[in-house]
Amino acid sequence: TDPGRGRGLWRRGRLPLPPHCGDAAAAAPGVQRGARPAGSCSREGRFRRRWSARSEKPNWDYHAEIQAFSHRLHENFSLDLLKTAFVNSSYIQSEEARRRELGLDKETAALNLQDNSKLAEQGMSFSRSYLTQSFEGAYPDLPAKGIGALVDFLTSQELVSYVAQNLSIQDLTLCKEFPVPPNVLQRTFFAVIGALLNSSGPEKTGLFVRDFFIPQLIGKDLFEIWEVVNPMGLLVEELTKRNISSPEPRITRQLGVSTVLPLYFVGLYCDKKIIAEGPGETLLAAEEEAARVALRKLYGYTENRRPWDYSKPKQGLAAEKAVGSN
Repeated sequence: TDPGRGRGLWRRGRLPLPPHCGDAAAAAPGVQRGARPAGSCSREGRFRRRWSARSEKPNWDYHAEIQAFSHRLHENFSLDLLKTAFVNSSYIQSEEARRRELGLDKETAALNLQDNSKLAEQGMSFSRSYLTQSFEGAYPDLPAKGIGALVDFLTSQELVSYVAQNLSIQDLTLCKEFPVPPNVLQRTFFAVIGALLNSSGPEKTGLFVRDFFIPQLIGKDLFEIWEVVNPMGLLVEELTKRNISSPEPRITRQLGVSTVLPLYFVGLYCDKKIIAEGPGETLLAAEEEAARVALRKLYGYTENRRPWDYSKPKQGLAAEKAVGSN
């Protein structure tokens, strides 16, 4: 979360069981003690209650919920654009088909609604451009493939739908299916970003993308996100660019060599100076891990790095560049 802006990801807890569950069924006349009324506390009944949409509950005011969503995020949305961001094409198609089944003609059944495809495209393009510009400024030594892997991870369907669920976007999304599928949640969240871009401009939208995407990298290792098949080969390539001699691997420590669980520590030396050390169950695994340690140091993406420097004044510049590339 971003300090000072009051933002936070929150998760809805499981609803408690209704008070008529349990032994209350035995108090009903003609019901055997321990029996449960059909559909009340059964697994099927709990499942239906758990996955029912909030819009199906009483006192639902969609317009008020849209306004509340905007205030929760502390952002100034155009309400018309924000409502459009939650409308998916599947919802329009299903509603028009339902109206035609009721006997309405094609012109009368048509809904005067615009789907969120255009806003979603704008939001995804801006998010990817902004994240790319931000990572290029924060990690100038990280190659384009590494930056691309980070951007792909942060804009992936799994992560974006996770963030969207914690913001309860699924409760406001208009689509054919419920629960809302992950791909629809991803598209809807990018549409919300597109609506903010058209409402408040690139600088506010850049801060929004920063606040909800970049913290997802906390606790993540670079090579968990960016799969490098040959880390030693990549290290040799990076050292050659810097006019540094190729690394020489040497065993620095070893434990339990004669057991079924040996442990080796391999150090990499350049000009008789150790640049990295890594453990492994085999010599090859230890050498590759040492190469990954050296690459993290070269790229400035070490495990004990600061998550993100929010005090840098380059965020507005990254937003402007993102709009230019968009």
